[in-house]
Amino acid sequence: MAEILWRPPANALSRTRVGDYLQWLRATRGLAFADHDELWAWSVADLEGFWSSVWEYFGIESSVPYRRVLSARTMPGASWFEGARLNYAQHIVGGRFADEQVAVLARSQTRPPLQLTYGELTAQVASARAGLIRLGVRRGDRVVAYVPNVPEALVAFLACASIGAIWASCASEFGARSVVDRCAQIEPVVLVAAGSYCYGDKVIDRRLQVAEITAALPTLRHVIVVPYGPHDVVDCTTWEELLAGEDVTPPDFEQVPFDNPLYVLFSSGTTGLPKAIVHGHGAMLIEHVKNHGLSWDLGPDDRFMWFTTTAWMMWNALVSALLLGTAIVMLDGNPLHPDVDEQWRLAAETGATTLGLSPAFIMTCRKHGLHPAADHDLSRLRQVCSAGSPLSPEGAKWIVEELGPDVMLNNGSGGTDVCTGIVQGNPLVPAYAGVIAARCLGVRTAAFDEAGREVVGELGELVITEPMPSMPVGLWNDPGDARYRATYFEHFPGVWRQGDWIRFAPGGTSVITGRSDATLNRGGVRLGTSEFYAIVEELPEVVDSLVVHLEDADGGLGELLLFVVLAEGAELDDDLRAHIGAALRHALSPRHVPDAVVAMPNVPRSLTGKKLELPVKRILQGADPAAVASRDALADPTALEVYSSYAKVRGA
Repeated sequence: MAEILWRPPANALSRTRVGDYLQWLRATRGLAFADHDELWAWSVADLEGFWSSVWEYFGIESSVPYRRVLSARTMPGASWFEGARLNYAQHIVGGRFADEQVAVLARSQTRPPLQLTYGELTAQVASARAGLIRLGVRRGDRVVAYVPNVPEALVAFLACASIGAIWASCASEFGARSVVDRCAQIEPVVLVAAGSYCYGDKVIDRRLQVAEITAALPTLRHVIVVPYGPHDVVDCTTWEELLAGEDVTPPDFEQVPFDNPLYVLFSSGTTGLPKAIVHGHGAMLIEHVKNHGLSWDLGPDDRFMWFTTTAWMMWNALVSALLLGTAIVMLDGNPLHPDVDEQWRLAAETGATTLGLSPAFIMTCRKHGLHPAADHDLSRLRQVCSAGSPLSPEGAKWIVEELGPDVMLNNGSGGTDVCTGIVQGNPLVPAYAGVIAARCLGVRTAAFDEAGREVVGELGELVITEPMPSMPVGLWNDPGDARYRATYFEHFPGVWRQGDWIRFAPGGTSVITGRSDATLNRGGVRLGTSEFYAIVEELPEVVDSLVVHLEDADGGLGELLLFVVLAEGAELDDDLRAHIGAALRHALSPRHVPDAVVAMPNVPRSLTGKKLELPVKRILQGADPAAVASRDALADPTALEVYSSYAKVRGA
């Protein structure tokens, strides 16, 4: 059993949103649940009852009521809240919150701090909506953005949503090819772009990229330029021109069906074109109030900070905190500038109550010996969330030790495909070292073996066996949903396969060990890549690492290769190799000891920060690097070159 690091306080039921929801269920529906496990079991057994209760409890507004909660309990093919007419943006800037209430605190390395109230945000959305309509944008049109995480992106997105137009965004650090690969698929009519931005103390000029993107998107009718950084794109509609016009506050909201497309999210696109994943108005609305309210415990008194770019699903999740009246902190720039302590300084400055951190950042803080609670006023902070990759036991312990017992650690995992959490904590369950505390409400998830049987206590494919509202409307331009079905339902017919490798304990806690397509299979024993990284990257000599397994065609053990990026001054000699092997043998098993340890200058990552184990493996098996990953889909376009060189030397 994993070590318990945090326990819910005795008054958790009276001080949390999920506790209030339990009392509401008892009072309005006569339902009583003793704990999270009982509540979860009901939420996945009575899907209609659970999701209708979320609709009612959070006050979802629809101009036309739904006829039925769930029209078909099948996957794919489930139809949710059929008949309802609503609008996502209406629940943020439709007058639900006081005009003077703070909505946005923006911080960047490009311009001074900025704050918007709900009233100011509503007025800007109304003006942007009117401006887009003047430019001819109508329901169903696509508007794409090539901008940093700035308030203008939020305003433009909500304006699009109010019209019923469809939004998609790429981060400004993406190369032109990456943006075109994504956005050309959905044939946009408007591009919102920034000509430059600052990353730390460096000015990044993006005018050339904006010109290349514009030239490669023939369906564009207008380009809108956000004033950001020292370089502006000329001969385009300015942001000021877009917002100029008569006062039209409050905005109107196009009433659309529950599954009307709201935005398109893109997969990493390391091989082939990225998948264009379509999410709907109603799905994101009801899923995010459920997740953010009942799992993250967000409400009108909170300030929510999570560093993200506009390319990651966490940007969409950050925006949805506004649905609950929570103020969001929008950060842009280098998160480690001027030093590793910067995010903690900003959390103190903005009064963040919930702070989202990547496991890699947590481990970096630990390695640097930071003491955030001692060095900053984090008195308002009551929760740290972690997602994006597995959080090691050491990282979890560091958070609790440094921030104290009153700050809840909420470790979780989800995905772009459902744009929410699948497994994570909540205020009613303990937090554990290196273990995810629970299954998310309304998500019937399990681990399956290769034969499609549920397994407990051993690694398996992470699956979802009942429909969720936030499963995509579909993939863009996918006739007959052929690619959608092949992506998520081909492996286990009628069951959603997420693509992660997970181990559930009998009590419902879980450990994500990495992507299932990168899982190592040594002599019939499956090993998760994150288990390696948690041990190896704990060593002071190692900064980063990547592991691959090359199978033996004759059925032998194959070859396990570990690539390491060394700390400054460290040398990969026989002693360090032996030390690494001994650490893996002691902490994991003899099967985890690599056959070779190789020093490399980098670990290749996607633009969203994921390690690219599979492309490296294919290169080592003889594939052309250009065939296994698009250069424009890499955070460092040259990152695979050294692995290609190593493969050639190794082959010779």
